Amino acid sequence: MAITKSIEIGGRTLTIETGRFAKQADGAVMVRYADTMVLATVVSSREAKEGQDFFPLQVEYREKTAAAGKIPGGFLKREGRPSEKEVLSSRLIDRPIRPMFPEGYRNETQIMLTVFSSDQENDADTLGALGASTALTISDIPFDGPIAEVRVGRLEGSLIINPTFKQLETSDMDITVAGTKTSIVMVEGEAREISESEMLEALRFAHEHIARLCDFQLDLAKELNRAKRTFAPNPVKKGLAGVVGEIARGRIRDITHKTLMKEERSKANDEIRADVFEKLKEKAPSMNLSSLISSTEPLKIDDPAAFIEEHSLAVEEILHDIEYEEMRAMILSEGRRLDGRGVREIRPITCEVGLLPRTHGSALFQRGETQSLTTVTLGTKVDEQMIDGLLPESSKRFMLHYNFPPFSVGEVGRLGSVGRREIGHGNLAERSLKKLLPDEKDFPYTVRIVSDILESNGSSSMATVCAGTLALMDAGVPLKKPIAGIAMGLIKEGDRVAILSDILGNEDHLGDMDFKVAGTREGITGFQMDIKIQGISFEIFENALAQARDGRLHILGIMEQTLSTPRAQLSPYAPRLQTLKIPIDMIGSVIGPGGKVIRQIVKDTGAEINIEDDGTVVIASVSAEGGEKAFAIISKMVEIPEVGKTYRGKVTRLLDFGAFVEFLPGREGLVHISHLDMSRVNKVSDVMNVGDEVEVKLIKVDEEGRYNLSRKALMPGYDPEKEAQREAERKEKRGDRREGHRDSGRNRGGEGHHQRPHRH
Repeated sequence: MAITKSIEIGGRTLTIETGRFAKQADGAVMVRYADTMVLATVVSSREAKEGQDFFPLQVEYREKTAAAGKIPGGFLKREGRPSEKEVLSSRLIDRPIRPMFPEGYRNETQIMLTVFSSDQENDADTLGALGASTALTISDIPFDGPIAEVRVGRLEGSLIINPTFKQLETSDMDITVAGTKTSIVMVEGEAREISESEMLEALRFAHEHIARLCDFQLDLAKELNRAKRTFAPNPVKKGLAGVVGEIARGRIRDITHKTLMKEERSKANDEIRADVFEKLKEKAPSMNLSSLISSTEPLKIDDPAAFIEEHSLAVEEILHDIEYEEMRAMILSEGRRLDGRGVREIRPITCEVGLLPRTHGSALFQRGETQSLTTVTLGTKVDEQMIDGLLPESSKRFMLHYNFPPFSVGEVGRLGSVGRREIGHGNLAERSLKKLLPDEKDFPYTVRIVSDILESNGSSSMATVCAGTLALMDAGVPLKKPIAGIAMGLIKEGDRVAILSDILGNEDHLGDMDFKVAGTREGITGFQMDIKIQGISFEIFENALAQARDGRLHILGIMEQTLSTPRAQLSPYAPRLQTLKIPIDMIGSVIGPGGKVIRQIVKDTGAEINIEDDGTVVIASVSAEGGEKAFAIISKMVEIPEVGKTYRGKVTRLLDFGAFVEFLPGREGLVHISHLDMSRVNKVSDVMNVGDEVEVKLIKVDEEGRYNLSRKALMPGYDPEKEAQREAERKEKRGDRREGHRDSGRNRGGEGHHQRPHRH
């Protein structure tokens, strides 16, 4: 039986329907917001795979082009690999959902979100998160939700929930927030240098609506009243925890308190693990394993050592839990971290710029054991990235690509297509930087940043923001202000709280929060937060933001010691751009039939030329000479002829009464035989020939728009007043002759007589 429930959010009706679509899934709902509709389905296997040491959750967000009345481009005419938008939306849904499954749940689970209708006004990504949570909440799958997700914008100082695409174009913030009824669990977004207090206000505003949406889901689940599957943590892990703790806890505590490099700590922990397994196998025959391990069925253990080997995964998890407990206890009790720092202390930072001589800009940013080598490349209009999806096709002129090779963490890995993590980290850094780039009218370049992470132990995405800033300034990009980023962590046990600045990889893994904040001295431009526990107060957020600001200012100070302002000159290998504006009705003349004219200009100058619909012409050339030549040609093509101005033209035709000269591209004027020279000219070809280049002056534009040129007007001794007087006398004589001809014709013909006309 289909059940439908509705609620009003942001002035629009949100409807969730279940029992009509995808009824064989463990949970399925259709979410509708205005005319955007997303189907959310969830399926989870009944048993975990043997030896599975992680939670195999797959979240897939897909947009059907038919949802917007479009047919896919390309040869195949069907949807293929997910777009960057689909990958980023999948991550926005995965991150708040994943922590809500019970600890130890290892059953393979797949969540699929499919956009079946798009009104091209409301984004479907937050609807997908709501749908995923609702489908899980009403299913029999163990789930500690619900969660809800909303987007916050701000127009003219007023916060708005779930802004449309059009509203986001002028909004000074774009924040996606997910949370439970009592707490926020994820934040992602960008802003135009907002303050910490403004960000907190936006989070509070978002959570009011999140709480309503969580109650909305619970009401639907209560109506369906579906029982959850039974799930119990691994009894072997619980039974062996005490024995493993006796063997390993003291050594792990000692290692935790030692200041070690990442590889040294990893090696020491590996030695402890190997020793624990060896001692467990020695002790196993004398231990009563059956009594230690409580289970629904009595355990018959014939070979204790083989049993330990078989359940090595449980032992690994126990060792991980001990490491988790000891690190957190040290931080909370002593205020001391794994590398010996205090909670607010930032690792040593070094910055270098201009390392790579043939790139347009480069920087190396090192913070502790995290290192980013970043390059900037400047391109032209044709280098812009085309974006095709549910919305009308568009382009973007700023791209940031992030690469995380396996050697950066000392591993061997398989290289393939770009992973979701790389796309997500690159997008966060891109959003953090893009608001401070110069306007296109002031700097009409396409800009690409590539960050290659060469070492990693803690927030490589924020290292990318710092390196990206330095590389942009090294390239001479007039960045409005430098931007830096920092990753914050949290350790919380009851009322005891420690906020950590510049977290390590282990502190991220074993902590309760990963909060990345990027911005200028004046405000925040980009942020991403994932929280692994519930119940974090807004007071903790406020303190974390204030501490992040202190850290950001510290990093900016170090960066500015290396390069504080953009370089005055671009790299000699970067294209030089020149811009001019031409009348819209002249665009066709510059392009020419079938592009013939513009292709010839490109061939003759080597420059790249792009013409916008508004008449803006952008000329790009690595050679300054080629760009100036193209600029001069186009300028002349669209130049309005000016009486009294001198032009250099080419003779195109000779006639008995004068010569035609092309004095501007596509514009010809007549040099009358009387204006060829100061002395009398009997034959035009005595003075000039077709193909000659001559200096001429535009002396008149007649009523029919014809151009009268003069060569004589540029010669020594030419007197405009005398020439005007002579011209008047010639006109008068020509008038007298014409009048005489008319009179003689009348006299010869006589009244009433018809004469044949004269033949000349």
